[in-house]
Amino acid sequence: METVIRSYLQETRIGGRQDYKNLTVFPLLSAQAATLDYLTLDEALAANLIEITEIDAGGSVPELKLLNKSPRKVLIFDGEELVGAKQNRIVNTTIIVAGKATTVIPVSCVEAGRWSYKSARFHSEQRIMSADLRAMKARHVQESVRASGQFLSNQGAIWEGIDEKARRMKAVSPSMAMSEIYQRQVPSLQEYTARFEAVAEQVGAVFVINGKVVGLDSFGNPETFSKMSGKLLASYALDAIDWLDPAKERLQVEESQAVELLDGCKAASVESRASVGLGTDCRLGADGLTGFALVLDGQVLHLAAFSGGRKTAGSPGDSKMSRFSARRRSRL
Repeated sequence: METVIRSYLQETRIGGRQDYKNLTVFPLLSAQAATLDYLTLDEALAANLIEITEIDAGGSVPELKLLNKSPRKVLIFDGEELVGAKQNRIVNTTIIVAGKATTVIPVSCVEAGRWSYKSARFHSEQRIMSADLRAMKARHVQESVRASGQFLSNQGAIWEGIDEKARRMKAVSPSMAMSEIYQRQVPSLQEYTARFEAVAEQVGAVFVINGKVVGLDSFGNPETFSKMSGKLLASYALDAIDWLDPAKERLQVEESQAVELLDGCKAASVESRASVGLGTDCRLGADGLTGFALVLDGQVLHLAAFSGGRKTAGSPGDSKMSRFSARRRSRL
């Protein structure tokens, strides 16, 4: 798998920077294109080709059941939000689900104050968890995969992160839902996202906030990036709004900063194991970098990497995670 990932990265080039306020985006370009046929989560839900529900009537916080009624594969990306049922969730890692299959998918709760049905099924509001919280979750999932082979997050740390962000952004809601943060920031998010546009052969992007590289997301082909770009850009823009410092607007950002993150991914160690659905889950590790990729039939479908990041409480071995694991076994 290291060869597949490094070949993918070697063929990836960095395009001309785009800026707005404290957010800089470097397009990632590639002439390569994954040829696998699949639907995205939003496409499949809109066409009623998949059903995502609680795992059973009682529900289980870190698991949901996905029924794919279509003969086509469905690709679901790390951090995508699922809205409804007993509480809103986000997906813990990128997954591709086989056609005509039922799969249990690993998720995290992003609505701490609700555990009651709003609907029988989940739907999409086309949101991805903000990059800072995705980075934290990726580190915890990586630790969990290494320790137990399970794609678990630190649920307590995610609730804490959402709570802190909601309070900073004046978006506290009765159920402490991540969705409220997005809804309160719609005008500002639209202001940011309108200033960036995709370019030819773009498969992903490196994102820089306040002059510091935050992370990158890159996909198998330009078509997939085009479908994901709006909600992905909004997830990074939300952090840019959260951390906005007028003194750091228009900071000089060099292409070398994006190159450094890309080179870090090329040099990272790769740990491979069977994914939740089809394909191989690859965990990338290096000093100051956490990343992962999903590979199927020798093609990289999604690669994400995060640099640095704030220190967060908890890991799969600490007391918070232990308490959550006990709740999971008894099911809420």
